[in-house]
Amino acid sequence: MKIKVVVHDAEEGGYWAEVPAIPGCATQGETFEELLQNLYEAIEACLSVDIDEPEPKNNDRVIEIAI
Repeated sequence: MKIKVVVHDAEEGGYWAEVPAIPGCATQGETFEELLQNLYEAIEACLSVDIDEPEPKNNDRVIEIAI
């Protein structure tokens, strides 16, 4: 899966980035390499939100897919 990230120069130095496809998902880093590492962690955290297990009704099915 590929996802677009917007990288900004931080006013106080370093960088910060946001992930438009995931509202509220942003991070920062003093170096570009640190920013990239932090981005992977931030995206993983934003996508790993716990939600209640859906309860199927009638002939509905719950499936899990990897993207």
